[in-house]
Amino acid sequence: MPYSRRNFITQSAKAAAVTFIAGKGLTSKSYSRIIGANDRVRVGVVGFSDRFRTSHVPPFMQFHKDMNFDIVAVSDLWKKRREEGTAFLKEKMGHDIVGCRNNDELYGLKDIDAVFISTADFQHALLAKEAVLAKCDVYCEKPFAETMADNREALKAIQSSDRIVQIGSQRRSGANYIAAANFIQSGQFGDIKMVELTWNVNQPGRWRRPELVAQCKEEDLDWKRYLMNRPYVPFNARKYLEYRLFWPYSSGMPGQWMSHQIDTVHWFTKLKHPRSVVANGGIYMWKDGRENWDTTTAVFDYGPSDDPTSGFQVIFSSRMDNGDESPAEIYFSNGGELNLNTNKVTPNGGLSKKAAAAMHMQPNLLPEMNLTEVNEKVVASANTGGDTLTTNHIRNWMECIRSRKRPNAPVEAGYYHSIANIMTNAAVRTGYKATFDEATQEVMVNGKVFTY
Repeated sequence: MPYSRRNFITQSAKAAAVTFIAGKGLTSKSYSRIIGANDRVRVGVVGFSDRFRTSHVPPFMQFHKDMNFDIVAVSDLWKKRREEGTAFLKEKMGHDIVGCRNNDELYGLKDIDAVFISTADFQHALLAKEAVLAKCDVYCEKPFAETMADNREALKAIQSSDRIVQIGSQRRSGANYIAAANFIQSGQFGDIKMVELTWNVNQPGRWRRPELVAQCKEEDLDWKRYLMNRPYVPFNARKYLEYRLFWPYSSGMPGQWMSHQIDTVHWFTKLKHPRSVVANGGIYMWKDGRENWDTTTAVFDYGPSDDPTSGFQVIFSSRMDNGDESPAEIYFSNGGELNLNTNKVTPNGGLSKKAAAAMHMQPNLLPEMNLTEVNEKVVASANTGGDTLTTNHIRNWMECIRSRKRPNAPVEAGYYHSIANIMTNAAVRTGYKATFDEATQEVMVNGKVFTY
């Protein structure tokens, strides 16, 4: 055959690729899974949930044509949701969608490159591990894990793979949060002394699905597969559809809401987890058979493990009987505050001239500034959902699948927020202060490993 310039370029590129992957320690098989710029990325959906339908689909639809992504299959254990998912996605994508009864069928298709995971909280980590073992890139909803055994197992599998895993901590793709991280990490804010996190709603129907519960029958789904590694219990439609209200399928407020907010603490400070957590609360309002609290206050001690005299406190407070769901995140230093609802840095509460003079000290007051001066694009609210944060986050995942660069919220972000969640849940369920053993990577209460 004639040896054209195109042949030469192609062969040279292949030779360069071989040299590159050898230098990176990748096998030819693993390299073959790296998607080229012109290859279509075939996406599967693990769990046709409300979260996926309302928050993942709109951003995906914005970018999928230009970036050459396609959704081709949906896996759901419940026949009703599986059929709804195939019909919904067929209309969106303009072609037939394969409906799979479980993930064995999904990954058995052999041509799935990436998956969205938006299932029950306790399943996320194990399903993310399953996906990377099937050589798929992953967008995995938070909380990442609800037990340390699941947390460690999934972290190990993902870190041992070459897959792109984005945890659904979408604040990490928000311009105002990026600006806040840069400002705090630059040292201009000073040492953090307190962080106040709140998330309040007044919604009797929050996490309830009574109409769906009435339609959910055991013969239409795979209950044992749903339970995964949790102890077997008889079928319960509420624990299947209203899992956020029941342990050990969800920790409730810590996993659903606090995981978003505590992640910013880890990100801004580069600390991996609290030194200790205490918590109090109860089911004060909604006596509907739920097991997870409707009112929670948790207090965290953060700081270097080798210096107990240095650090700061974080307070997370959440109630479900009064509130308009305007989550607040305020960071305090001796010189003022950084408020992620107003996106402002101010000298509010800083050491004033009068107070400093009384002790012959210099005042300490931060300048008043907008985080928009650091980055013009701002998300006006600390809330989550189908907003700019989620849109940016899903786009970042899709871009990283193409570039193979590290995403904004890699698996380590999920691992660390899960430690804080599990510590909180341990304090909630035992009444003891929860700590963390670095050597064993276990959450400890009263000298014992916390297990469910």
